[in-house]
Amino acid sequence: MSQFEKLTPLLKSFIEKGPAGCSLSVFQNRSQKYSNFVGFSDLENKTPITEDSIYRIYSMTKVVTCVAALILYEKGLFLLNDPIEEYLPEFKNSLVHRYTPYGALYTSLASKPITIKDLFTMSSGLTYAGDNIETARYISKIEKGFAHKSSFGEKYTIRDFSKAIATVPLAFDPGTHWQYGYSHDILGALIEVVSNKSLSQFFKDEIFDPLEMKDTFFRIPEDKLHRLCNLYNRSEDGILTKITNMDANYKPDAIFESGGAGLLSTLSDYSRFAQMLANEGELNGVKILSAKTVELMSINHLSQEQLLDFDWPYQSGYGYGLGVRVMIDKAKAGSNSSLGEFGWCGMAGTWVMIDPKEKLSAVYMQQMFPNFEAYHQPRLRNVIYGSL
Repeated sequence: MSQFEKLTPLLKSFIEKGPAGCSLSVFQNRSQKYSNFVGFSDLENKTPITEDSIYRIYSMTKVVTCVAALILYEKGLFLLNDPIEEYLPEFKNSLVHRYTPYGALYTSLASKPITIKDLFTMSSGLTYAGDNIETARYISKIEKGFAHKSSFGEKYTIRDFSKAIATVPLAFDPGTHWQYGYSHDILGALIEVVSNKSLSQFFKDEIFDPLEMKDTFFRIPEDKLHRLCNLYNRSEDGILTKITNMDANYKPDAIFESGGAGLLSTLSDYSRFAQMLANEGELNGVKILSAKTVELMSINHLSQEQLLDFDWPYQSGYGYGLGVRVMIDKAKAGSNSSLGEFGWCGMAGTWVMIDPKEKLSAVYMQQMFPNFEAYHQPRLRNVIYGSL
């Protein structure tokens, strides 16, 4: 593993100024080239990060959801250009927020239906909650409504959530822009309808069991709860404070399964998933997707206009495929990685990188807000490729 030893001081530097602990695994040609665990999963009790540590992977769930949907695509159960209203009728006759030349807000019918591809590529017009645009404000109200119900013990499913989200006018006509949001949660609802299984059951049957991912799930069993890393908030002066109010949907009695952000996993489990994609859809004789479908997933699907929306500075040089960032301009990125390198990240700072050309994959885990992703992730990428 000495080939990748430059990663060790980098990880140590991360925890000196960032998370309580972190871990990283690198595989190439089906062989583990690097693995390290630095710092603590529980800072207060000085519990070290280990191979068994379980992490909230938040938006790295999206890659799993998109792979799951592509399994159904390969079975011929839908086409990418199908309108989602054929499967989720609540999205029929979607409205769009618009403005008159004088700035007055109004709504009118979308120029075209949301397609399944629009969900994959975050081009549906669905956003996350916020207060910057009207669609985001509407979604904030829906989130608060569900949170209020939950406070009284009411439970809700992804289908309930989909039907509520479908009442919100879109931020733009489907397919015209890129906007990060709830598209992959709705893709999860689509998976349930098409497969006639819950999202968790479909993941288990089609991905987790075949790949022997035994510690990846929406709800954490009681006997594994002690392995869940603490989530910390880091103040500007570097003080880490444990966050205790964000784990309701991980409890054994929860029923909401977020295809966009809901999974827990371990470094070793998610590394197996990443290896499968790096090896063109197959791992240890288990085939999840075809090489051609992985290729389709990991090419840029955004138009030049949509690429202008995908403007996160640290994702410079990347386009966006079917649920993943895709390296399309190494010079713009300042990157020594391969064209076509792809992956995604999670809200608490987790990160996955996949490169079928080099048969290379890397998974990084931590649990902290703010996540420092713009600092950590490009450096991890560059040091890994500099070690090849």
